[in-house]
Amino acid sequence: MSNNQKQQVVALLKSIETGESQPMSVINPQYYTQHNLGAADGLAGVEALLQLLPPRSAMVQTIRVFQDGAFVFTHTDYDFFGPKIGFDIFRFEEGLIVEHWDNLQETPSVPNPSGHTMIDGPTTVADLEQTEPNKQVVRAFVEDILVNGKLDKLAGYFDGDRYLQHNPQIGDGLSGLGQALEVWAKHGITMKYDQIHQVLGEGNFVLVVSEGRLGGNHSCFYDLFRVERGKIAEHWDTIETIPPRHEWKNSNGKF
Repeated sequence: MSNNQKQQVVALLKSIETGESQPMSVINPQYYTQHNLGAADGLAGVEALLQLLPPRSAMVQTIRVFQDGAFVFTHTDYDFFGPKIGFDIFRFEEGLIVEHWDNLQETPSVPNPSGHTMIDGPTTVADLEQTEPNKQVVRAFVEDILVNGKLDKLAGYFDGDRYLQHNPQIGDGLSGLGQALEVWAKHGITMKYDQIHQVLGEGNFVLVVSEGRLGGNHSCFYDLFRVERGKIAEHWDTIETIPPRHEWKNSNGKF
């Protein structure tokens, strides 16, 4: 069942590129709650958004796909109204997708300071028996460090300076993170996480969905972590500004 639902989601995303209609049948036509604020609710909202795409302009390559119970979540390289990296979360109910969340960020033109892109790195799930402990470690890290600013606890979540970073502006290691924060501070850029909304995981990969502010803008943060022996070893993310309410195409909210 798990692999089948993963395959259905990958095929659904690929249909944005191919235009195939059959993969869309995995969406419940009677009940589909949409959290992409640029799309209207329901299956009709998805179809209306896709009709706005210029013909043969879309490209979809799903790099990672995971499942946590009723949730399948993906990490995808898109050309969707321009090049973007995105995370998507789909919730299944009785074999059909009934809810969708996502977070998209424009693809940078160059690698980050350590030469990594937003999508390269390991893709294979390991340590399935560690799913729940890994989720607990990552949730604690986000709560302690990003929400509550307890920087005295930072080093405890890492194996020394061994930390691979895929954020476009930050280099590897805690040293790279520190350097980036110094640069942001000089330019008056602040980042503050206010609340965690979802923590999903499979094996050594954990995705955290959070709300906060970046540079004063109301923002949504999707952070994917790879955990090794109880320590955070690698990080990918996307950050998206949440538009003002009057611009929303549905009333479900980003979260």
